[in-house]
Amino acid sequence: MLKKAKYRKDYRSPDFTVTDIYLDFQLDPQQTIVTAKSQYQRLNPESQQLRLDGHNFQFISIKLNGENFKSYEQDEESLTLDLTHVDTKNFELEIVTHLQPSTNTSLQGLYQSGDGICTQCEAEGFRQITYMLDRPDVLARYTTKITADKSKYPYLLSNGNRIAAGNMEDGRHWVEWQDPFPKPSYLFALVAGDFDLLQDNFVTKSGRNVSLELYVDRGNLDRAHWAMTALKKSMKWDEERFNLEYDLDIYMIVAVDFFNMGAMENKGLNIFNSKFVLANPQTATDEDYLAIESVIAHEYFHNWTGNRVTCRDWFQLSLKEGLTVFRDQEFSSDTGSRAINRINNVKFLRTVQFAEDASPMSHPIRPEKVIEMNNFYTVTVYEKGAEVIRMLHTLLGEKGFQAGMQRYIADHDGKAATCEDFIVAMEQANNIELKQFRRWYSQSGTPELRVTDFYDEKNHTYQLKIAQSTAPTADQMEKVNLHIPVKIALYDENGIEQCLQANGVGLSEVLNLTQQEQTFEFQNIYTRPVPALLCDFSAPVKLDYAYSTKQLITLLKFAKNDFIRWDAAQMLFNAELRRNLTNYQQGQELDFSNEILTALSQVLENYQQDIGLTTTILTLPKETEFAELFKTIDPEGIYAVCEFMQRYIAENLKDLFLKTYNEIQLGSYQVTEQDIALRGLRNLCLNYLAYTNLGNNLVNKHYTYADNMTDSLSALKAATQAQLPCRNQLLADFEQKWQHDGLVMDKWFTLQATRPEENTLAHVQQLMEHPSFNFNNPNRLRALVGGFCMHNLKGFHVADGSGYRFLTEVLLKLNESNPQVASRLIEPLIRFSRFDPQRQTLMKRALVRLSETDNLSKDLFEKIEKALQ
Repeated sequence: MLKKAKYRKDYRSPDFTVTDIYLDFQLDPQQTIVTAKSQYQRLNPESQQLRLDGHNFQFISIKLNGENFKSYEQDEESLTLDLTHVDTKNFELEIVTHLQPSTNTSLQGLYQSGDGICTQCEAEGFRQITYMLDRPDVLARYTTKITADKSKYPYLLSNGNRIAAGNMEDGRHWVEWQDPFPKPSYLFALVAGDFDLLQDNFVTKSGRNVSLELYVDRGNLDRAHWAMTALKKSMKWDEERFNLEYDLDIYMIVAVDFFNMGAMENKGLNIFNSKFVLANPQTATDEDYLAIESVIAHEYFHNWTGNRVTCRDWFQLSLKEGLTVFRDQEFSSDTGSRAINRINNVKFLRTVQFAEDASPMSHPIRPEKVIEMNNFYTVTVYEKGAEVIRMLHTLLGEKGFQAGMQRYIADHDGKAATCEDFIVAMEQANNIELKQFRRWYSQSGTPELRVTDFYDEKNHTYQLKIAQSTAPTADQMEKVNLHIPVKIALYDENGIEQCLQANGVGLSEVLNLTQQEQTFEFQNIYTRPVPALLCDFSAPVKLDYAYSTKQLITLLKFAKNDFIRWDAAQMLFNAELRRNLTNYQQGQELDFSNEILTALSQVLENYQQDIGLTTTILTLPKETEFAELFKTIDPEGIYAVCEFMQRYIAENLKDLFLKTYNEIQLGSYQVTEQDIALRGLRNLCLNYLAYTNLGNNLVNKHYTYADNMTDSLSALKAATQAQLPCRNQLLADFEQKWQHDGLVMDKWFTLQATRPEENTLAHVQQLMEHPSFNFNNPNRLRALVGGFCMHNLKGFHVADGSGYRFLTEVLLKLNESNPQVASRLIEPLIRFSRFDPQRQTLMKRALVRLSETDNLSKDLFEKIEKALQ
């Protein structure tokens, strides 16, 4: 099959559209018959050819206006109808197809998940169900009838509201659903199965009563309550902050075990990976609870930013995803700790998105070209897209941003919109021009700000000179200047914040950098200040400013902006790692700054001031985070220096860590901001103490007395990473206790995959035969294979290339069964240019081997081709 690229510039509005579609599913895992009766409308009177998307099913028949229709041509990807002799503007097509959900391992279209059957249609899954104009700018009203065996599938669900149901004499039953809001095919959903059901309701601000239904596998009802609480919290927040109210009579969530993504926002019927629904204190960590709340919110917020207003084409994906990620981040910040949420988002952006910008897959948040649409679902489109929305919020303020949002929704409700439409709404609502800001949508790469400063002691003025540059990327050699909001503060050496003023007038804390180089001057500054640059991380950029250790410690101690305090600690850690890596590579002794150690001990001593922030400040960056500091990554060296730093801080602050650990006493498990923060700090202390002579007994005791998964897993992590004698016994105990529960075992698989020993790969290969591991379940693959290849820097990048050969074998198998998951797992291989020549050669060899595979999927082909170019 020809793997042809699609370009944004080639977009054409459709010649035909579908106004209404009636779907009849005669459901069976081996043999499902789908009858799709669609009302078509010819939009272009000149068009005589109607090309419909469709593949991977058995085509049975087609009728046009009730008559058998034979004037068509078929290929692997489409059905093209010759309508030369059809002179009406409106006509009806009835298409019958035969599907086999039980053999569909791609987990797209209609497939079997456990004992149930469900769909995943974003981005192009609906074309695996029937022939259709499977594009986001064709919006139709859907009515769906599902018929199935009542004993196997007591619940039959689809989008919209239930309008009819009935039983049949042969033991089957049927349910009919109707969605009154036009939607693109990617938002269609169907679920059939036997579930436990949690019911609740929500009264909207206008007084409408909405039924809430949450479906989970039998036996998991006690793990559904947190998700329901999160849903109601999200609905209330969206009304209060964005003035957006839910629009149907019912809102449903179904948790399934086999799912390629995190969740899907299908209108009124969200299908979720069970990982982001199921939680109780015994099975889920604090991190899981917060992730569930965030993902539930994200999919709910899509009801308006994605469903009611959708994308015109897939190149506009960030229109719905970047905006909705920003919204879910704001929800988490408003309902939890704003500082911790911001820090966690920035850590992910710097580690994963900046790496993508520097890889062969670099692209703008609105890409120009694609071969496989599933490859659009990237951290650039989502997370960097959210940062672009955040910069707009910074520039316009909350009031201006919300005015723009209201304008955007009012102008585009029920339509398919573009990123340009969103910017225009912001401009019109605020009477502002954002011409230069638009470049963020079309330019790839991570901009770098080079900052120098000058203090004039005589005239009491201080100047900041900021220069911007963006290095060429794989997809784009020429770069232009962007509009970058740079939020700052100035402190004297005693930590007192200075007023920003010039000519007797107060200045904004947000500097607007629009040129290649600009100088900003501040007056009435009576001592050389310490600049806090990029407060709240006001733009997704890298910063180059020659901070001294003394300046960073000043910011760490005194900055009012919590992000700046954390970032100062990161820069101190980064400087120590760089210095020690050079020592390691030159065979010299490693050491650690006493000045920094003292500053860290002061942070810990004052932990009561902000418990959560203390934990994030004292947490050493992961090896994968440190790796992003270097053009050429040294896996062994980074591991050795990380371990040295961890042990050194642990040994030298041992008494203080132990004192803090013992001071923190918690009652029964609660998911509150305070308790999460206290557990986090106590477990951080445990993690450091694991590297001391107290480690084995303390960790063993912590595990034994843990009454929740957060504490149990923290003990396991500490034992595993510090390679304590108690580790194997604790891992065996955990396995014996939880081997029946796939989601909990995922945590165990990831721990095993990130072990720091030499023989981890052999261990991972052995675990692929474990009774709890299922190769066809994406969660299991991500936990074990993804854990090893993406999060075990030293283990995966072992110099003999065995890690690369292992991943290649996995990818060859996935190419046949689930190319979408393969496309996610190949990422470490395509970034070969970041490593030494020997490793580069071995990684390229693996990619060449993959490229020579017969029937290579488009998902893998696109990434391999870009990497090898």
